[in-house]
Amino acid sequence: MSVVADSADLTAELARRTAVALRDWAPEATVESVEPLAGGTSSLTYVAALAGAPAGHERVVLKVAPPGLAPVRNRDVLRQARLMQVLTGVPGVRVPKVLFSDQGTPTAQQPFVAMELVPGQCVEPVLVPRGTVPAGQVRARALDAARMLAHLHRVDPKRTALAVEPVVTPGAEIDRWARAFSTVPEDLRAGCEAVEERLRATVPAAMMPVFTHGDYRLGNTLCDADSVNAVIDWEIWSLGDPRVDITWLTFFTDEAHHPASVSAEPTGMPGKAELIDAYQEARGEPLRDMAWFEALTKYKEAAATALLIKRGRKAGRLTEMHRRMRPELPVLLAEAAEMLR
Repeated sequence: MSVVADSADLTAELARRTAVALRDWAPEATVESVEPLAGGTSSLTYVAALAGAPAGHERVVLKVAPPGLAPVRNRDVLRQARLMQVLTGVPGVRVPKVLFSDQGTPTAQQPFVAMELVPGQCVEPVLVPRGTVPAGQVRARALDAARMLAHLHRVDPKRTALAVEPVVTPGAEIDRWARAFSTVPEDLRAGCEAVEERLRATVPAAMMPVFTHGDYRLGNTLCDADSVNAVIDWEIWSLGDPRVDITWLTFFTDEAHHPASVSAEPTGMPGKAELIDAYQEARGEPLRDMAWFEALTKYKEAAATALLIKRGRKAGRLTEMHRRMRPELPVLLAEAAEMLR
């Protein structure tokens, strides 16, 4: 029997299944409670309180594919877990440790993964009121995140069991967001075809594929004081070009003027050049053709935002951010076109 996302039935079912899955990891442990956490639509996130668990794991995070949908692509929590297991212990990279999992019987019982509960703030500085995080901490966290990204990209996929994953080329990135634009109303896609055409005509040489996060920014990390404790939300990881990640990180700097920013006041984020320098120094390899990847980032942001607005309209739930972003779509595309000249 399927159950509704975030329902009491789903929580009770997850508690029962967690109690069974615990037996291989911590035979003496029992489940005291399971409570939902706020999260996105790709998967559902819970915290389970355990009794008799190993020290430090009295509370663990459960990530489960949403009910009724095939656990594939960004909903494939087991695939996300496989990458986090590869990255656990890699010098300079910090991710939540995967503790145990259950493959379920999709879609009646969806797969779930249990991970350690990493402490820390999850804040995107440009998207929150200024002062939420002190400017000095924002700066230190961003530089730490840039260096951590470099260490992530130094991992050689060919030396792991995930080397068989398909590579997402820069051309495939264009394909993905062009498909997204093709599904939205005309008023949300003005100018997209010209940018797509110019992107395809100027694709730079690809770098060696690396593990990319796909949405790498401070808002997808857990931070404490000046440091990044862990990188989270690996729903859209892939083997791809490292510049896709670094230009997404720099898109959330003050100088990038992110269209969803809640204020024009500075956050404390380092500038684009400083973040790239920190990344290059940690990685030991220069980055070229960055303007093309910045244009791709703006094209990607416009497409992803257009999708969100389309869905918001369909559901009758347009948010203030949707309304603020709507007039920015042609601006993003115009900026991308300018970068490609």
